[in-house]
Amino acid sequence: MPSRAGARTVDDRTSPPSMTAQPRVLFIGGLGRSGSTLLERLLGQVDGVQTLGEIVHLWVRGISRNETCGCGVPFLTCPFWEQVGQLAFGGWAQVDVADVVAMREHVDRLRHVPAVLTRPGAEVDRYVGMFRAIYDAVHQVSGARVIVDSSKHPSLAYCLRTDKSLDLRAVHIVRDPRAVAYSWAKTVERPEAGDEEQFMNRYTPSRAAALWTGENVAMSALSKLGVPVIRLHYEALVADPTRQLRRVLDFAGLPADAGLPVVDHRATLRPNHTVSGNPLRFHNGPLDIRRDDAWLTHLRPRDRRVVSAMTAGLRGLYKVRRGSNGTGPS
Repeated sequence: MPSRAGARTVDDRTSPPSMTAQPRVLFIGGLGRSGSTLLERLLGQVDGVQTLGEIVHLWVRGISRNETCGCGVPFLTCPFWEQVGQLAFGGWAQVDVADVVAMREHVDRLRHVPAVLTRPGAEVDRYVGMFRAIYDAVHQVSGARVIVDSSKHPSLAYCLRTDKSLDLRAVHIVRDPRAVAYSWAKTVERPEAGDEEQFMNRYTPSRAAALWTGENVAMSALSKLGVPVIRLHYEALVADPTRQLRRVLDFAGLPADAGLPVVDHRATLRPNHTVSGNPLRFHNGPLDIRRDDAWLTHLRPRDRRVVSAMTAGLRGLYKVRRGSNGTGPS
């Protein structure tokens, strides 16, 4: 494990080299299995955008376990991440992973959001400083105007907003909770993992419905706190990816027609440097963008009723619909 006692954290590292402009961080938030990896992969094909995957998992999956980067190379030997680690911390071996994990448990959980809002404190500052060091280093290595972090957890976004100098914007991605519940019930292998965490987590339909409600309510509330937020429906993204990508690019401050990667619902994906996420991050080459509605025929009627009942109010608020273009009877 690269971390060790006495390793440096953000408090005693040397500051990264000065930069001519601050990076703009586009945070993709919401509950997993809602299309965040698809959105990130499409954004990553646009000039001026650098996608990073789920940075919240970099500390354990990248530094400690040396899992595979989206480019196909182990994290610690990926030239891109080697440069980032050197600039941010003087090398990844200087990061005390156990310390970062402990900070995450103390501040980066949905239950801690009220405390982060009212009395963030020094530990939140230190925790956010670790992410800020990575964002600044990525900006310097890539030269990208927009950095995409698809960590998804709204609790991290609440922490990040405490850094008033960080140019933070959030994409709140929403998918029909019945589709999300069906997806979380499936067994999905993590091809980048060895014997540890070989499969992605699984949730019961009721647990997935509760998480869908909590995570989405938290993301919605971010806009009340001064963080720019745009809501994007998975169903709308796959129905008209070009239009929805233009919305997101405009929101991120990039030209809405800057090298759009989609033609007739087909994109061509280049390798990326994402540290964690859905297995789609390893797909390169042509990709047909189509809606996954397997839940309509495979989600058990009882489970469908449970999820529908638990999420009815929020589905109505978000206007989540069942039709092919996000319209139709709920």
